Amino acid sequence: MTDAASGFFERLRDEHVALPTRATGVMRVEIADGKRTESWLVAVDKGKVEVSRGKGKADSVIRGDRALFDGMAAGEVNAFAATLRGAVAIEGDPRLLVLFQRLLPGPAPRGRRRRAKGGSRNR
Repeated sequence: MTDAASGFFERLRDEHVALPTRATGVMRVEIADGKRTESWLVAVDKGKVEVSRGKGKADSVIRGDRALFDGMAAGEVNAFAATLRGAVAIEGDPRLLVLFQRLLPGPAPRGRRRRAKGGSRNR
């Protein structure tokens, strides 16, 4: 079974995702899992996204543990907020974190909120 983070990168590699045409840079995402580290390269060239597995030269390196990246891939964890909390380390160009966040899925829609008893809707 593939974990959520690896599945996210595999889908991103197979899909044709585009970012704003002025977006350019290479991010290396390092996912720590015990003593093992999995690395992914996400290259953005004028908005076109390419993903490959492995290490390489990057403008920005984003590091975190497996559980955290699985949460990001599931839309449960915001990458920017995780960086502010210190759960994700970033080296190099921090603007690329914003691009990476745009590639991640958003949070799952919540169910319809229930009204309190006796409450009324504003129309």
